[in-house]
Amino acid sequence: MKTNDFSYYWYYLADAQMKAGDLDQALISIDKALTFSSPYPSKEVLTEKRQEILNHQGTTNPHNQVVINWAMGDVTGDGVRDTVYLTGEKTEGSPFWKNITLVILNGKTNMYERISLKENMGYNPTIFLGDFTGDRVDDIQIVIDTGGSGGTIYSYVFAFLEGKMKPIFDTDVYNEYSKYEVHYQDHYKATVTSSNPKKEYTLDLTYKGEEYLSEIYNPDGTLKSPIEGWVDPISGLYPIDYARDGTYELLSYQEVAGRYHADGLGFVQNEWKWNGREFVIDRQSVSIFGKDLNAS
Repeated sequence: MKTNDFSYYWYYLADAQMKAGDLDQALISIDKALTFSSPYPSKEVLTEKRQEILNHQGTTNPHNQVVINWAMGDVTGDGVRDTVYLTGEKTEGSPFWKNITLVILNGKTNMYERISLKENMGYNPTIFLGDFTGDRVDDIQIVIDTGGSGGTIYSYVFAFLEGKMKPIFDTDVYNEYSKYEVHYQDHYKATVTSSNPKKEYTLDLTYKGEEYLSEIYNPDGTLKSPIEGWVDPISGLYPIDYARDGTYELLSYQEVAGRYHADGLGFVQNEWKWNGREFVIDRQSVSIFGKDLNAS
């Protein structure tokens, strides 16, 4: 097809395929048109046509499976850009999605691969493509809001390793990686203890104010009774290239709660780095909330 390898050829082919009802092939063709750096028609027109095809897919799919989000990048390491989709079923009158599925269109073979997610329901599903393993191939990060208390998330990272797409990060698994204990101490302090790495952090609670402190402390600064808090599951997971070398690490946030969930004491922050086999915590810290100096 070298003689017809022009953006407008793929655009008109996609239009014809869409009218013929061959929507999967129409999507492949429009994606090929979008790979050109200065396409004709413009990228805006091509993107509109792409959305039109996706809308037709949604109305013709008996399971109401529609594309939620998509991104393009070489995720298979063959030098050809692939298209990565998240598809799902929309709940009528709600931002809630169910049956969320990862779909990869191989740019070289034009074959689809569908990967079921362990936790496949939630809100605001998103895709990020970037290299987490250092092999200069895009990996796939998926984040889904659970809708539960504490703003927790489901997140997965998939990488093309040993000739197949494999999950290399799962928040459910890594929530169990380190266990935490939160204990209030005498003299307006609380300690957060991490099992992995083995560290202890001391938080100053005096910023909480006199009313808060008088409820749980005696006038001499001793606790009226023992109080235990807890650390939530991961509520944020962000790709960051700390070394600016093209390889991303993951920064996770977990809220530290005191007497009740809205009684936030701070966040445990873990920096996760790929060691060739798995993600491990490279650095850990605890951040606290500051005192509002504008408060009366």
